[in-house]
Amino acid sequence: MTGLPQFTAEQIAMAKLYAAATPPEDIDPRIEALVHELIGRVADKWTMLVLEVLGEHGELRFTRLSELVPGISQKMLTQTVRHMERDGFLVRTVHAVVPPKVEYKLTTLGLTLGAAFCGVWVWAVENLDGVEQARQAFDDKTRAS
Repeated sequence: MTGLPQFTAEQIAMAKLYAAATPPEDIDPRIEALVHELIGRVADKWTMLVLEVLGEHGELRFTRLSELVPGISQKMLTQTVRHMERDGFLVRTVHAVVPPKVEYKLTTLGLTLGAAFCGVWVWAVENLDGVEQARQAFDDKTRAS
């Protein structure tokens, strides 16, 4: 499939698997709360961008990560990686050297979350023309009014 960023065939297959799955009718309230919390967290563009960058580049130092996430401030990156570490999406490794060396890497949870949201990329590739046509039709109708 062309137009997708650096997703592996396995990640695309996993995204399609998640998308095809039907959630149970009797959802545990803890799962519902987790889904709502995760949607809020990953709807944050910085979390999604950090997920994407680490998924694409593997383990990175803080400085390199900040270079690869355009527009993010040091404070926002620090907050984002802390939240992601707390949620189990990445691990932070501090190496005992001078100066200190800190690296970040996605966990299996982070990788599978990235795969789940890979579905948005798959959907976008498959539906770009339809969205552009709908937007054009709406804009034309709005201008005519």
